[in-house]
Amino acid sequence: MVRSNGAGLAYWFARRSLSSKLVDDSPNFLNDSLRKGSCREFSSRICNSSQVFGYGNSGNVKQRNGTSCGFLHCNWGATRSIHGTRSTFMPARDYYDILGISKNANQSEIKKAYYGLAKKLHPDTNKDDADAERKFQEVQKAYEVLKDEEKRSLYDQVGADAFEQAAAGGGPGGPYGGAGFGNPFEDIFSGGGGGGMNDFFKTIFNQKGFGGQDVKVPLELSFMEAVQGCTKTVTFQTALPCEACGGTGVPPGTRPETCKPCRGSGMIFMQKGPFRLQSTCAQCGGTGKFVTSFCKSCKGDRVVKGSKSVRLDIMPGVDDNETMKVYRSGGADPDGNQPGDLYVTIKVQEDPVFRREGPDIHVDAALNVTQAILGGTIQVPTLTGDVVLKVRPGTQPGQKVVLKKKGIKTRSSASFGDQYVHFNVSIPTNLTQRQRMLIEEFAKEEQGEYDKAAAAGASG
Repeated sequence: MVRSNGAGLAYWFARRSLSSKLVDDSPNFLNDSLRKGSCREFSSRICNSSQVFGYGNSGNVKQRNGTSCGFLHCNWGATRSIHGTRSTFMPARDYYDILGISKNANQSEIKKAYYGLAKKLHPDTNKDDADAERKFQEVQKAYEVLKDEEKRSLYDQVGADAFEQAAAGGGPGGPYGGAGFGNPFEDIFSGGGGGGMNDFFKTIFNQKGFGGQDVKVPLELSFMEAVQGCTKTVTFQTALPCEACGGTGVPPGTRPETCKPCRGSGMIFMQKGPFRLQSTCAQCGGTGKFVTSFCKSCKGDRVVKGSKSVRLDIMPGVDDNETMKVYRSGGADPDGNQPGDLYVTIKVQEDPVFRREGPDIHVDAALNVTQAILGGTIQVPTLTGDVVLKVRPGTQPGQKVVLKKKGIKTRSSASFGDQYVHFNVSIPTNLTQRQRMLIEEFAKEEQGEYDKAAAAGASG
């Protein structure tokens, strides 16, 4: 039988979540249960699984030719199947339709739609509507998925049916039967008593850890600021703790009410014969408390958009397009955990004198004709000031000399780069009469020496 999208999705997550011990102890476990469906497939087909864990009399059940996994005992070796009556499958409602938004809606539109519907459909304000609680939980479930970019991306890929099959495992009214015979992997992922596949999804999507949003900002430096180091202050817009409510999301003095569906326990319990099932309360999110009013400043988000300034110590030798990471200087975390990080990308302005290549720098030095021919001394700029440089007679245009250890200090060691001085010979365009006469005399003498050398070469 071909697996549904939900089965394939759950199989993909299961292969990445089960511990190595489970795989080592039971190497055929996944292949038999997930791929072949030898126990309970993602359809109405159920194996001979009378040895399923129970809270009351599980200790009295005798295991037979089976593989043990926590409290779950299934007759994996049995090939006999029982085909139960399959309940009518009702397609899941699209989360975007539930919130009344388009699939291209941004986070602001999603949040606005949710708060409007949550206020309108809250059970406390619709006590005469028997479906109010169901509608409210439906809106809350859609919002919890669409507000998370990773969950939303997965939802967009597989669709509502497959996503709910993998995430909820077919609870009451689902495609796999009623309560007590839901997702066959619920017990495995929950450890026999947790929130089941819902908690498993939370682990998958929160694997990057807690914290506020990271912030990226550019910072422009002059050439000498980058070479010598400096202190700068960057200012940017990011999430800040709401001062009006102190980051709680509710007005000061607000006292949370006890959640009615779970009676303050944070869990919903169901009894199905010898089986006792529990799941996290959808209305309070497992906290056991509920509030009806939110802070007007942050609208319950606990953070607001604002301006933040961070002082930076720029290390000497920073180069263009390098990125500095300043830990915990980014956006505030609504949950009160550590802030995000700040990433500062350095932009170094070009310098009219110096050019940089790693730790080395390059400068140009102009020589007049007589300096190039006769030699002499010139002043050359360096990072620490001008120095006097000796020019050798007969220096050619484009020739260069190296000033050792006059470059930039490398941050990975105590050594410095070098400075390269490139000579350019300046040819005069306007000559005085005497200068022209002298140059012509020089040319005649140079030509005479050339003729003599040519004659000597011919006679030889």
